[in-house]
Amino acid sequence: MIADLQCVVLDCPDPAELAAFYHSLLGGTVNQQDERWGLDDEWATLHTPSGLVLAFQRVADYLPPAWPDPARPQQFHLDFGVADLDQAEEQVLARGATVLDDGVAARSWRVYADPAGHPFCLVRH
Repeated sequence: MIADLQCVVLDCPDPAELAAFYHSLLGGTVNQQDERWGLDDEWATLHTPSGLVLAFQRVADYLPPAWPDPARPQQFHLDFGVADLDQAEEQVLARGATVLDDGVAARSWRVYADPAGHPFCLVRH
């Protein structure tokens, strides 16, 4: 092993807004003091109950992915396990997500975009 994964960093136009969005999905603590990085208007963090840390950094002239357009690819996405897809969809849409692919009835996952345009999936477990 060479290193530990410290966090997953998402580029965005508004770090505080995106941290609040993911906090509403995952819980945890926004901008918890952490000696590994400073917090300011350019950087926000979310320490989740599972131990995962998401970080959000401001990028000037940010352009979101245009899923599934390969001209502006998603580059990565996050999968979130849920017990009830319909209920979870209602909740993420109420928090500012948008539907990218609602799938077919038999499929166990659906694709959404967060407020900054990053794709993420809700996956029935």
